[in-house]
Amino acid sequence: MSPAKPISLALQGGGAHGAFEWGVIDRLLEDGRVEIRAVTGASAGALNGVVLAAGLAADGVQGGRTNLEAFWRAVSTAAEAPFGKSGLWTEALSPAWLKETPGWQMAQSWAQSFSPYQFNPFNFNPLREALTSVVDFAVLRERSPISLYVSATAVRNAQSRIFRTAELTAEHLLASACLPQLFQAVVIDDEPYWDGGYLANPALWPLFYDQTPGDILVVNLNPFVRKETPKTPAQILDRLNEITFNASLVSELRAVAFVQKLIGDGLLTEKAEGRYRDIRIHAIGADAWLADLSLESKFDTDWSFLVDLMRRGRRAAGAWLEKGLPDIGVRSSAKLAGQSPWPAHA
Repeated sequence: MSPAKPISLALQGGGAHGAFEWGVIDRLLEDGRVEIRAVTGASAGALNGVVLAAGLAADGVQGGRTNLEAFWRAVSTAAEAPFGKSGLWTEALSPAWLKETPGWQMAQSWAQSFSPYQFNPFNFNPLREALTSVVDFAVLRERSPISLYVSATAVRNAQSRIFRTAELTAEHLLASACLPQLFQAVVIDDEPYWDGGYLANPALWPLFYDQTPGDILVVNLNPFVRKETPKTPAQILDRLNEITFNASLVSELRAVAFVQKLIGDGLLTEKAEGRYRDIRIHAIGADAWLADLSLESKFDTDWSFLVDLMRRGRRAAGAWLEKGLPDIGVRSSAKLAGQSPWPAHA
């Protein structure tokens, strides 16, 4: 049997849609033909990476799979109130037609006039319990089998901050997943942080300079392409959310394409050649697998919905293994320029 091909995973944030990434990772681990040596992630993507690493450290591949399932079960249980399927948040967002009514729009505007410092003064965050129930951070920092890169957004200086394996605590993960409309900023070393996806979703650049595999498999949760122009307030909000959370990734992919061209055309100086390497980008995209889901479903933590997302992720990973695996170590299979960066099978 051929040795597993080393890869890095780049995992986007996207709330409950992160369960799709759970399915992708589960299928890759089950297949065994790739070896995950590094994970860079924002928000839900960062959570998946850390939970995976903790499971691998405890019990190898099976530990990774078991730990991811335990984490998403804990998310579903911990978030039942107020953010789960049976909680006030999701109930307020249904039925779908209600979002299009003037009354709903007025109520939503009123609700948005309050900050989490007002409606959540004790800063309740159900993710904390779910995360600490499956991750021993002391063990993770000491002997994680994979390199971890967790992005967060520094509020005051508008910079992306990357936290690495040796410094990670639960606070770093909560910072990476801190939506400012729902939670108070997470303060680390006197700097408040918000969701990492605003400026790095996920951050690719740390993988360019560290000793990580030359192949990066990006799993994105926000569709790049929509066939129809959004016209209702809800549709416009959904599309703005997708564009905003894809913007940083698009910028990094363009930078990768530029460097690849310089390397391919032999335009780098002798000094520069030692600083850059030819990174190969591969992708499992949301366009083909999550395009039927809207913004509010990112807050749906009902177990049946999370399992559906996981199964979609497994199917997506299976399709990629069939068509994209031969490109590992050979060439980029993602299109780094054009309307959509992902190939059809992504």
